[in-house]
Order: sequence, then structure tokens, then C-alpha cells
Amino acid sequence: MIARFSRRDVVMHAAAMAAVGTMANVPLARSAPFRALRDIRDIDAALQARVNSGEVPGIVAMAAGAQATIYEGAFGLRAQDAPAKMSVDTVFRIASMVKLLTSVAALQLVEQGRLKLDEPASHIDPKLASLQVLIGFDAKGIPQLRPARRPITLRNLLSHTSGFSYPLWDADVVHYLRAARSDPALPRNVLMFDPGSRWAYGASLDHVGRLVEIASGVTLDRYFRDHILRPLSMNDTGFTLSEQQRAREAHLHVRQSDGSLAAQPLERHTVPRIFSGGGGIYSTAPDYLTLLQTLLNGGSFGGKSILRPQTVALMAANQIGDLDAGVMKTTNPAISNDVDFFPGVRLRWGLGHMINLDPVDGGRKAGSLTWAGLYNTYYWIDPASGLAGVIMMQILPFADARALATYRAFERALYHARVAT
Repeated sequence: MIARFSRRDVVMHAAAMAAVGTMANVPLARSAPFRALRDIRDIDAALQARVNSGEVPGIVAMAAGAQATIYEGAFGLRAQDAPAKMSVDTVFRIASMVKLLTSVAALQLVEQGRLKLDEPASHIDPKLASLQVLIGFDAKGIPQLRPARRPITLRNLLSHTSGFSYPLWDADVVHYLRAARSDPALPRNVLMFDPGSRWAYGASLDHVGRLVEIASGVTLDRYFRDHILRPLSMNDTGFTLSEQQRAREAHLHVRQSDGSLAAQPLERHTVPRIFSGGGGIYSTAPDYLTLLQTLLNGGSFGGKSILRPQTVALMAANQIGDLDAGVMKTTNPAISNDVDFFPGVRLRWGLGHMINLDPVDGGRKAGSLTWAGLYNTYYWIDPASGLAGVIMMQILPFADARALATYRAFERALYHARVAT
């Protein structure tokens, strides 16, 4: 049973709460543990103001130390101009935030020796063998390809240095796919660069999900359920929703050209037959925060262990050297804005997260871990502060300026409310 504090408990017992903020054997978690919040009213006010101004329709935000939830808040509506209010158990489409689950799953199998970080991934999935690299286009726009100089490894896939890149943030992929549609002889999947030579955000974790399925012998949804979700009592996380969960789902809102928001109908829900390691999952803020706390604790929480502390430390370590990460230019502004969450901050990638090498003004410390989902859901883990946070909204396009401002307001208010040790 995972212990949680209600908002009333947070207010009444904040001064007494102690959260152990270090992860066993994890080098990035050496500072004093996170203890408590002085007062949550400023956090509430910062988030409520964003809803009152109409900048976002609804928010659920939570934060925790290693042992206990220290903040939870729900503001606004699940759908603009509809009666249902946001609640902490509101269900969200968290899209790419499934990538962290997929990374955990793969690293569990690495611990068991069923996957290896630095062997060719094609040893498990032959479809990853003999891939071609796009080196450009000729004068007629015909793609020019050559064989990859090195094989893709699981480490490449987990750190987004595989060569796979999403068309949403890569104009060359858009150009290539357009050419491939008119020329069946061209391969559907190509790499944008040799594995290990660059960083690009793409479908790497979809391939990791398939590696998990092959190595484990079960579908990805079942693997998640048996080895991550059930052990951590993450009962509202999955690729499908029950009717009861569906009744708690937030609606997507699309930002209009005048800055207003238009609520969308709930998506048509079907039972998938193929499960993506890179997207397509649902969750709630309490569920996802449990996963973050587990990693903050070095892989264990509530008496359950899903990873060894050494593996969690590896996830949090820079895997890409001096390669730049995390900055992306959109090819479709209706779906995503340009992405640069921390201008001027050096960014790298571990095995599952983006890492900020420099501290963020007013917020997280250097060595913090983060990523996001397409519909403006965000998380971070700050091992040096012993703190993890999650904030969920349902807005397109991704990296919406007002949603990001809300995220930053939450983070700053949370750190401002910290009680120093």
C-alpha cells in the first residue's frame, strides 16, 4: 500500500514530514534531503491564477520527496465550459512520458542479462540490422543513402543517439518520407545519422518497446503491468481505459490563433493490438509520481523494488558526452512549437531522461532529470534536492508557451516554499 497525504494532511503536518532525498549508491543524490514546505498557499495561488486568466483550462500538479507526497493540487475544469472539475485522480493522455516506463522495462531486462546495452540491438530484433543512413538529396530531390557505419545498440536507443528522428522535428525526415511514398523501392525506415554521432528525438523508444517484447516473450502492456504497474500499485496507468477511468478523463484543448482554447471531444477509444514504447498511454499524476519517487529512492518504493540503485544511477548519468540534446525545431506548428525548455542551459541525455548540466534559475538543481508528453504533461526528478514533480495539462500544440509558463510557475513556487535543512 503506497502511503499518500491529502491536501489537508499536507497543510496540517507539513512541518513534521521528513523525506529521505538520497538514492542509495546514486552519485547525483548527495545533498541534504528534502524536508517539507513552509506553506502551500503560494503554490495554489500561482496555479489558480493561470486557470483564472484563461491561459490553461485545467491543471493537476503534484510533488514529493523520496518517501511522501508533499504537494497536490487540482485546478480548473476537465473540459472548458463543462461542469466536471479537475481532480487529483483525473486521467490524462501522457504520450511520450511512457518512454520512461519503457526505459525502466528495458533496464530490468538488462539486469537479468536478457538485453545488453552495448551489443547490436539487431541480435534481438533483426529489423534493426542493415539500416541505411540518409546523407542528403540530389538535385532532383532523390534521397541519397549509404549503409550505417556501426550497428545500433540499446544504449543508442535509450539515449536517442540511434539515428532515428521524428518528422515532427526534422525537415529531412519529412522530405524523405514524401519521396518514399512515391518510390516503393526506398526503405521506410532510415537513419538520419550514424548511431552514436548525434542526438535526435525520434522513434527510438518504439524500437526499445519491441526489444522488451521479444526478450520477455510478452506484449509491452502485459510487461508493464506485471513488472512495473502492479508492483507499484499504479492502477490508473495503461494503454486502455475502463469505463470508470474514462469518466475521469480530461479533454484535449487546442490553442487557437487568437490564443483562446477550443475543447475537443474525447478521442474514440479502441483496444490496441500493438503497443508503443514511445506513446499512447494514459496515467494520472499520483500514479506517475509514484514512478518518480521510486527512481528518487534508487529503484524501490513502498516495499517494492523494480530496479537496482546502480541501474537508476546509470539512467541519471550523461550517456552522450558533449553532444547537445533537447532543442528541437518544429515542422508542424499546429502540433508542436519549437522546443527549448531551458534556454542557455547545457542539456544532455541519460538512459530515459533529459539532464540539465546547469541549475535552472529559481528551480531545479544541476543534474536534474526531465521529459514530457505531447499534450503538455511534464515531470522532473531533482536528486540533489530530493524532490520530484509532475504537472499535467491537455493542450496542443506541444511546448505551448502558456502551459510552459504554468509549469515554470509551479516549479518556482514549489522551490520557494521549501524549508531549508
